[in-house]
Amino acid sequence: MKYIQYKWSLLLLIILASCSGSKTTETYAPGEFKTWAPTPPMGWNSWDCYGPTVEEHEVKANADYMAAKLKEFGWEYIVVDIRWFVENDKAGGYNQTDPRYVIDEYGRYQPAVNRFPSAADGKGFQELADYIHSKGLKFGIHIMRGIPKIAVEQKLPILGTDGVTADQIYSTELQCPWLRDNYTIVADKPGAQEYYNSIFDMYASWGVDFVKVDDLSRPYHKAEIELIRNAIDQCGRPIVLSTSPGATPIEAAEHVREHANMWRMVDDVWDTWNHFTHLIKVAEQWYPYIQPGTWPDCDMIPLGRISIRGERGEDRMTRLTKDEQYSLMTLFTIFKSPLMFGGDLPSNDAFTLSLLTNKEVLRMHRESTNVRQLFQEDGKVAITSENPNTGEIYLALFNISDEVEPLEITAAVGEPDANSKYTVTNMWTGESLGTCSTSFSQILSAHACGLYKLEKEESK
Repeated sequence: MKYIQYKWSLLLLIILASCSGSKTTETYAPGEFKTWAPTPPMGWNSWDCYGPTVEEHEVKANADYMAAKLKEFGWEYIVVDIRWFVENDKAGGYNQTDPRYVIDEYGRYQPAVNRFPSAADGKGFQELADYIHSKGLKFGIHIMRGIPKIAVEQKLPILGTDGVTADQIYSTELQCPWLRDNYTIVADKPGAQEYYNSIFDMYASWGVDFVKVDDLSRPYHKAEIELIRNAIDQCGRPIVLSTSPGATPIEAAEHVREHANMWRMVDDVWDTWNHFTHLIKVAEQWYPYIQPGTWPDCDMIPLGRISIRGERGEDRMTRLTKDEQYSLMTLFTIFKSPLMFGGDLPSNDAFTLSLLTNKEVLRMHRESTNVRQLFQEDGKVAITSENPNTGEIYLALFNISDEVEPLEITAAVGEPDANSKYTVTNMWTGESLGTCSTSFSQILSAHACGLYKLEKEESK
């Protein structure tokens, strides 16, 4: 009888453990995370249109649109950006005067229920993630590096430790200068790794597939990046890691690609031409690091309807001209940057939608290899890549000058063999442009670009 009672007690403990949301014991080998993003991630991020104020119904509306109109083209991530744990944040900046944080007993931020009603009763983002997963999509969130100041002030315990509290693992040094919610975590303190483990275990239990971690790159927080990598690898769920914001130092290139799936090259890219020309210049140093699973990141795509309640300017459709929008999308796609659309998807017009659903351009973005810049000088830029599956050559030409007169831009193509001929197709329009041999030229107006597919003709 005692043996039977023991078996039933053991079974009850197993059932209770399985119902408690405790994490799986699965861990991932070093470097395995690179298999989680074999092609550049594609999705939507709430920042450009909603800043720190996005609400659950708006996230769902964008997920519905993506599932209906974009999923078949490879778009899949829905990412809730900054400060989802503040009840009273504001557009046009941040409420740092009297923010009402939502936090649990272990110093871990929780979604604000007045903005995310499904988070009531301690459910966190689980129901919202379930909704997005039910659409065949993936769910992501934004967090800030470090430990909440409020957790330090209240000396909250760190889950997974024997009595370590938040005030024992923090430093005020290198605190984020533009958003002061958190303190730096001192990586070698007992409890530091356990704190990051505790938040990523929680995110895994919610069903999070993607985490964008802010204030990591300038200055470059090597130690905290390693804590985050360790925490993801032990949480039992493949979570794609995006580091932010920009100006990741090129000196950290080897380290960041050993720990993150994507990393920002520049600060926020908004809908001005100067942001684009700065980006294309900074990108020059990052071409050698474009590899499966680890992607230099051009930032979010500031197209469509942005700043509904955003950080920069009033509610508007993007200020970029159509030529400038083609230039931006051409750079992002031939460079193989992650594509995170920043506009409100349900507000898209037909032109914006066409930029996101061009099958040939997205196939290039997904399949191309050997991406390299041929030149960037005198307002002229040429970038090329190849498709190893088809043998196609891709060529992007840009006129980034502000001169009134158009520029003729010529780039060498293919093999240095005068007998080789290539048929040329405009990838945005599908128009056939005839043939070329060792070079290809186009006349482009200021801020305009061209994206071309070159297919080698068989010798007769």
